[in-house]
Amino acid sequence: MEELRDFLEEKVFLYNRPEFIAVDPISIPHRFSKKQDIEIAGFFAAVLAWGQRKTIINKSIELMKMMDNSPHQFMLHHSEEDLKPLLNFKHRTFNDVDTLYFIDFFTRYYRKHDSLETAFTKGLSADQDVMQVLLDNFHEYFFDAPHAPQRTRKHVATPRRKAACKRINMFLRWMVRKDNNGVDFGIWDTISPAQLVCPCDLHVDRVARRLGLIQRKQTDWQTAMELTRNLRDMDPADPVKYDFALFGLGLMEKREQNNRME
Repeated sequence: MEELRDFLEEKVFLYNRPEFIAVDPISIPHRFSKKQDIEIAGFFAAVLAWGQRKTIINKSIELMKMMDNSPHQFMLHHSEEDLKPLLNFKHRTFNDVDTLYFIDFFTRYYRKHDSLETAFTKGLSADQDVMQVLLDNFHEYFFDAPHAPQRTRKHVATPRRKAACKRINMFLRWMVRKDNNGVDFGIWDTISPAQLVCPCDLHVDRVARRLGLIQRKQTDWQTAMELTRNLRDMDPADPVKYDFALFGLGLMEKREQNNRME
């Protein structure tokens, strides 16, 4: 385990740096400096993060432009007329119905709360494995409106449905992790970095299995927890920093494979 930790620490050092930002969805919230703008832009970018990263970034930029590149002000002050351009927004299966409900939630929410952090801390305790409770509660809270579309629920994962919740876990990494490297924001204080769960996307999953960090056959919430607990053995205080290493290694492998095919 010590040898593996040293190897992954090297890769964290290699990938957890500002050069990582430009080609990653985290570049979207990095376009903003206001806390609430970072939260809203980050949440949308994370939810839209499936498919090619270039497309994810372009679609997220398109969506932010529809909100006049000021998402928090848009939530607080938009008119019905301002919503019309958003009827044309679509990314894969995320369509206008989903977009409008997300805006509806954020509008209601930010008119009462200063930060999205509060929405993610319902049921928070000192328990290291509290994230399942927090994500289940957030999902319930996000869709508590009687007009919440059934179809939109699939875009916000919950452990209750056995999902690995990779996009929400990625968003929480952005908001919670604190270091001096300039990638993650660390603007939330109530959730500890030690409580985060590693985003278990395709690249991370593949590399983690090869390194023996995942034994479970399928990829679901239990898989994400298995990976996270093994990462905690290497760094109990900040296990999810190894997401940089696993994801970066996965991307490097993919590039090498593509080069061999050319």
